[in-house]
Amino acid sequence: MAAAPTAVPKLVPESSPPFAFDFSQPPVIDGFTPLSRPKDETFKEKFIRKTKDNPFVPIGCLGTAGALIYGLRAFKQGKTRQSQMLMRGRIFAQGFTVVAIIFGVFTTALKPKP
Repeated sequence: MAAAPTAVPKLVPESSPPFAFDFSQPPVIDGFTPLSRPKDETFKEKFIRKTKDNPFVPIGCLGTAGALIYGLRAFKQGKTRQSQMLMRGRIFAQGFTVVAIIFGVFTTALKPKP
């Protein structure tokens, strides 16, 4: 006596899913409207915008770099007293820059969002 073949249930339906998802487009979510993407800035545009927001940071950076360069030059020439004073000035300029960055972060956080 031959065994009758039993029907195996299929786990995956043969019909296509009720929706077609397009991977080239973002998903559509009911009740959600995404914001438009901001325009990509160049390095120069971003630098100018951030300098206008907080002009003390670039000033502090230039002061730090200037004191470092002149201090190293004075050290190379053997002017130890002048070199020491310029290194102290560099520390002051670095501190000024850090305070300017912290001040800028706080003012940006307190600024109302458009």
